[in-house]
Amino acid sequence: MRILHTEWSGDLGGQERRVLAEVAGLSKRGHHTAIVCRAGTRFCEECLRRGIEVHTLPLRSPYDIASISRLSKYIGANRFDVVNTHSGKDSWIAGMAAKIAATPLLVRTRHLNIPLKRSIFNFIHYLPDVYITCGTNMRKTLVEDCGFPPDDVVSIPTGVDDEFFAVKRNPSAKLKYVRADASPIITNVGILRGVKGHEVTLRAVPKVIEAFPNAVFLLVGDGPKLKGLQGMARSLGIDGSVVFTGYVSTAAEIAEIYSFSDVSVLSSHSEGVPQSVMQAMAAGVPVVATRVGGVPEVVKHEHTGLLVNPSDHDALAEGVIRVLRDNALSVGMSERAKQFIYENHSATVMLDKTEALYYRLLEAKLLNEISGPPTR
Repeated sequence: MRILHTEWSGDLGGQERRVLAEVAGLSKRGHHTAIVCRAGTRFCEECLRRGIEVHTLPLRSPYDIASISRLSKYIGANRFDVVNTHSGKDSWIAGMAAKIAATPLLVRTRHLNIPLKRSIFNFIHYLPDVYITCGTNMRKTLVEDCGFPPDDVVSIPTGVDDEFFAVKRNPSAKLKYVRADASPIITNVGILRGVKGHEVTLRAVPKVIEAFPNAVFLLVGDGPKLKGLQGMARSLGIDGSVVFTGYVSTAAEIAEIYSFSDVSVLSSHSEGVPQSVMQAMAAGVPVVATRVGGVPEVVKHEHTGLLVNPSDHDALAEGVIRVLRDNALSVGMSERAKQFIYENHSATVMLDKTEALYYRLLEAKLLNEISGPPTR
């Protein structure tokens, strides 16, 4: 197949990494893959670094006529079988461009558990042949709350790279980020933006360091909330127990961080099925996460991790302390979590399902074209 992915976002978080994983994975399986994105972004730079075929466009707004025109010509000239969109603006632009170019299959992947309103003003939501959601809860939102036809929405959870399943415990690797006596290490991996709720993690710190004075919280990532969160840590008097790593570019570096992490926390206010949680589970790190979005699909309370209510920093702190004090609970949850992610959420499983979906829908369209319209 000839497959084109489009992505407006210039970040390099879970959503963008999934796009990269799909493009690279399907390319290794012999398909021709390419990405349309905005020039000069972190995402674009990562595409180029990986040797991915990239076509850049401004993608300024949903009705960027110039981008729509240029993209439709690019799609037609390269005879793509599949156009798979991801963010809002590129879904409008690429959706219209794909239809103009008569692309056989238009797919939209939803990474956020936020409703989509179908109306004459949002006609773009009617164009895709299928929607892929990153979890069953997101699929439920589109079908039950937004009126999307059940047959047009398929859940394909994000897959975890093989390297996370191979992580070995390496406490000395922490010296790259923290002092030698820092222990235990509690890690929160994710872009520093409002929806991720890092302020909840910070408010949990005092209670944890009261129980474990040498504990250090490692906030891994960069983003628009960095300065505000650093100021919050100072105002809470916990800046000596919190380390902001800044931008971490590769999966290998994140895997290394999990090699010395004692607990992984997620304090988001809203989520799909977060990659950081699944990566931690694959690496054998016990997880304490907020009960939002698709998180309960992978974190089964007291079975593969602990769940707490969103915005409840006391509960988050208590969950971390419980995991650190109860070794039997921690080990049992970690082992079950690793097995669960391997069987259900590996990159191989994600690619198998995505590839099969493309093939099935393309075959159905071809058969429909051959048989023609029904006769009376």
